[in-house]
Amino acid sequence: MARNPPSWLPRPWALLCLALVLIVTAAARLKAIDIPLERDEGEYAYGGQLLLQGVPPYAAAYNMKFPGIYAAYAVILAVFGESTRGIHLGLLVVNAASILLVYVLGAWLSGRLAGVIAAASYALLSASPSVLGLAGHATHFVVLTCLAGVWLLIRARDRDGLGTLVAGGFALGLALLMKQHAVFFALFGLAHVGWSSRAGRGLPWSRVVSRAGAVALGILLPVAGTLVYLGAAGVHDRFWFWCVEYARVYAGQVSPSEGWASFLHHFPRAVGPALPLWLLALAGLIAMARRGRRDRALWITGFTLASFAATIPGFWFREHYFIVLLPAVAMLAGGYLVGMTEVLSRDRLPPAWRAALCALVFLLASAPAAGSLRALLAKSPEEMSRALYGSNPFPESVSIARYIASNSGPDARVAVLGSEPQIYFHSGRRSATGYIYTYGLMERVPGPRDPATGKPTWLPQPYARRMHEEMIREIEAAEPEYIVFVQVYTSWLANPESDQHIMEWSRGYVAERYDLVGTADILENDTEYRWGHEAASSEPRSEERMYVFRLKRSILAAP
Repeated sequence: MARNPPSWLPRPWALLCLALVLIVTAAARLKAIDIPLERDEGEYAYGGQLLLQGVPPYAAAYNMKFPGIYAAYAVILAVFGESTRGIHLGLLVVNAASILLVYVLGAWLSGRLAGVIAAASYALLSASPSVLGLAGHATHFVVLTCLAGVWLLIRARDRDGLGTLVAGGFALGLALLMKQHAVFFALFGLAHVGWSSRAGRGLPWSRVVSRAGAVALGILLPVAGTLVYLGAAGVHDRFWFWCVEYARVYAGQVSPSEGWASFLHHFPRAVGPALPLWLLALAGLIAMARRGRRDRALWITGFTLASFAATIPGFWFREHYFIVLLPAVAMLAGGYLVGMTEVLSRDRLPPAWRAALCALVFLLASAPAAGSLRALLAKSPEEMSRALYGSNPFPESVSIARYIASNSGPDARVAVLGSEPQIYFHSGRRSATGYIYTYGLMERVPGPRDPATGKPTWLPQPYARRMHEEMIREIEAAEPEYIVFVQVYTSWLANPESDQHIMEWSRGYVAERYDLVGTADILENDTEYRWGHEAASSEPRSEERMYVFRLKRSILAAP
C-alpha cells in the first residue's frame, strides 16, 4: 500500500480539532433533539418497537425496505429509550461515528489536515436542512456501515489474511440491509479489492479471486442470515412480495426522462447553501484526476461514482438520498483545500500558517450552510418541523398519539388512514393493519399511449386494488378502537388515476361504527385541536385536517 501523504498538522492537534468538531456537532444536534419525528423515522421506530416486542419484520408492518434499518432502530430504542429524544440521541452517535470515519479516510487520502476539514465538512453537510439531515433517515445508517466497510478493506490491502476482508464485506452487507441502494458500495468494495490486489500488489489471479471471494462472503453473510431468520419467522412470502415484487413496480413508476427532471429539481435543493463546499469537491475531483497519486485518485473517483449511483434507483432523487454522497464531497473538498494551499504557498509559509489559511477558506466556504443551520436551530421544535416539512402533520401526530394513549388501554388497536406511522410509535399502540403507509394504494404506473392524442396514459399500479382490499379486511377484522383519518395531500399523494376504493369504503364504515372525538385543523401558523363534543360540532377551518374517531360505546362494550 502506498505511504500515507505527508501532513502539516501534528496528530495531537488533529485529534483536538476533531474533538472540537464532534462537540460542536453534538451541541447542534441536541438543540434539535425534540423535533417531532417525520414519517420515515416513525416507520423505523415503529418497526424497531415491534422487533423489541418479538414481532418480526413484515408480520405487522409492511414496507419495501430491507429490515436492517428496523434492527438498527431497535438497538437505539433499547439503549436510549423509546422516545423521540432516544431516537435522536442514537442518530447523534451514528453521525459521530461517521464523522470519525470520514476523518480517517480523508487523512488516508490527503493527510491529517484534509481529514479534519473533511470531518468538519461532513458534520455540517449531514446536519444541513437542505438534505433533511437532522432526521434519522436510513441513508445515515448506510453511510456509517459503508464507511466502516471501505475502511476495513483499505486496511486489508497489504495483509495476507482474509479475516479483515470478510469483516469489510460484512459491513457492506449490513449497509445493503439498511437500504437496497447500498448495493453500489458493495460492488465498489469488490472492485477495489480486485484492482488493488492485482494492479497494486501484483498478486496472481488465484489470490485476487480468493480475496474478492472473502469480501463477497462477508457481504452475503448478513443477507443470508436475515433471509434464514425471515423464513424461520414465517414472513418470507411477505418479504418477497414487498421487497421484490412490489419494489420492482415501484421502481418502474418514473421514466428516465422524468427522473432527469426530478434530479434537476431536487439536486439543487439538496446542495442548497452548501454550494461552495460542493464546488470545492468538484474541483477536488478534477484535481485528483489530474495530479493525484494513481491509487488514491482511482479510489476516490470510484467511491464518488458509487455514492452517486446509490442516489439513482427509482429516479426519485429525494433530498435525503444525497446524504450517501456527502462523505465523498467532504473528502474531496478537504483534499482540494489542502492541495491548493500547498501549491499556492510554494513552501513560503510555515505549516501552521498553511493550516490557518485552509481553516479560513473552509470557514468562508461553509458560512452559508452554517448560517442556514443556525437559523433553523433558533426555532422551537414545532417551528423546525414546519420550516422543514411544511404542513406535513408531524407535530399533530404527537398530540393525537398522546390523546389516544391517554384514553385507551395498552392493548387497544389503531388504524391510520394515511401515511403517518409515527402515530403508532408515539401512542405505543399496535396498528390494526400492516398497511402503515397508504402511498402504495394511490400510486400509478405508465399505461398505453392514447391512440387519438399519442400522449401517455396512467393506470393504478397493478397491486393497488389488492392492497385496498387487504387493508380493509384487516381493519374490519381487528375493529380498532381508534381510526385516524389524515386529510393531508402529502399523506396520500393521490392523483386522478388513483384507485379510490378505500376512500369510498371508509366513509360508510366510519359513519356507521365510529364517533368523531378529535380534530386538528392545520393552519398557516398554528394548529387548532378540538376534542370530545367540541370536535363533533366544529366547522373545518382548513383544507388540511386530521380526524380522530373512536369506536361507538355500544360496539366497544359488546361482548
